[in-house]
Amino acid sequence: MSRRRPRGRGIDIFNMSFLDVVSCGFGAIILLLVIVRVTEPLVIEKVHTDLSGLVLKLERALNRLQGETTVIDRALEVRREQLSVARERLARLQGELSRIRGEHAATRLDRDAQTVIEQALAEARQRLSAEQKRLLGSARPQPAADARVGGIPVDSEYVIFIIDTSGSMQQHAWPLVRKKIREVLEIYPRVKGIQVMNDMGDYMFSQYKGRWIPDSPARRRSILKRLSSWAPFSNSSPVEGIEAAIRRFYARDKKISIYIFGDDFSSGSIEQVVNEVERLNQADRSGGRRVRIHAIGFPVLLQLADNPASAVRFAALMRKLAETNGGSFVGLNSVRR
Repeated sequence: MSRRRPRGRGIDIFNMSFLDVVSCGFGAIILLLVIVRVTEPLVIEKVHTDLSGLVLKLERALNRLQGETTVIDRALEVRREQLSVARERLARLQGELSRIRGEHAATRLDRDAQTVIEQALAEARQRLSAEQKRLLGSARPQPAADARVGGIPVDSEYVIFIIDTSGSMQQHAWPLVRKKIREVLEIYPRVKGIQVMNDMGDYMFSQYKGRWIPDSPARRRSILKRLSSWAPFSNSSPVEGIEAAIRRFYARDKKISIYIFGDDFSSGSIEQVVNEVERLNQADRSGGRRVRIHAIGFPVLLQLADNPASAVRFAALMRKLAETNGGSFVGLNSVRR
């Protein structure tokens, strides 16, 4: 018997099952994956090529920068050397400027030194006590037979030099000191004795300590030669030398002249020194004194602007000693003569 289809059911137009559809879908996916895997090495190779070019470009840029850095370093070193040279030149110019300013100040002080000293002495006179004024006003008769050269009495038979050997004198005034000593010796063609001491009372020639050096042309040359290297210790005060010279060589039967060369009197009482020297160098019946005291002042401290007050005190002391002891005081206005 033939089998009949049930009524009410249509005919299925698809001839593939659901599993066939799924299988086709998986196949399509696999095909897509295969296509993608085939093109991937080309992309990677292209990326690698691009990165290699970038690295090469960066290396070239780095080399260029390193070269530029080397050039800049060399230029910087050159600039540093130029800066060092400029600094050295600036230091020299500053030193030269300081020297020129010092010379200018010295010139100005040279011009005003005498005025400053005179003004200081005038002020000192105003501050003196009544007794000091009496001493300053007292007149001392000068021997009628005085022989004078340039206003300086040269009647003495014996000459003593008391020289400040301090550093300021040695460094700034020594050539002029030697010149002035030679000039003083020249105004005494012949004396009975000479002695040379420093401001501390030390003798130039130890073998003649406490006694007179016989005068002769050879002895005078020896004195001037010894001055070039003679530099005993000094406290920059002439007081010790003056007192030592008068104590040792004062004699009523001798006419003696003391010449003081210095620039400084920083401490001590002017009145006390004057009184002590007056006691040691006693006046005779006529009021004259056996030891004349002359002084030459060197304006070292005035020119250096180091301690001008000490220079003024030195000038005041020397002027008073010269007035009291029949001598002369000469204040120089330069150390370059």
